[in-house]
Amino acid sequence: MQVQTTREDHRIAWLAALAIAIHVLEAALPSPLPGVKPGLANVITIVVLVQFGWRVAAWVSLLRVLCGSLLLGTLVSPTFFLSLGGALASLAVLALAARLPGRGLGPVGYSLLAAQSHMLGQFLIAWQLFIPHPGLWTLLPLLLTAALLFGLLSGIIAHMMLQGVTREPA
Repeated sequence: MQVQTTREDHRIAWLAALAIAIHVLEAALPSPLPGVKPGLANVITIVVLVQFGWRVAAWVSLLRVLCGSLLLGTLVSPTFFLSLGGALASLAVLALAARLPGRGLGPVGYSLLAAQSHMLGQFLIAWQLFIPHPGLWTLLPLLLTAALLFGLLSGIIAHMMLQGVTREPA
């Protein structure tokens, strides 16, 4: 039996593969604080959100988390649940933001919202499941600041990528 695939299925697979590759490469980078990474794979999610909509972005993001965890050997580990929780939180916020009237927030705005909600989602899962100590809350401002900086960086990269995609050839 042959499974029929659509052009959109191929697009999602290609974009998810790109996000997974970035995710795996980024896992090799040293982290100054546990859970603090640049999140460059999220650039792909933001570009996909702007170009193809929330549904495709959700597929790309969730496939990145699942397949990236399989490749890194972290499936069903605390790292997986933190990554999944962050992805689900950011996708929920992006679903709301994508429905705003007008032209939306743009890649930088979406990226900042996604980074903050991703970090907050991860933090809440860490607090609920792994480290239910009140002292953990003292780290939240530092973590959200890191998310703000990396979200801004990712948003600028996504904006530059989108400008390159929409620019007419010279």
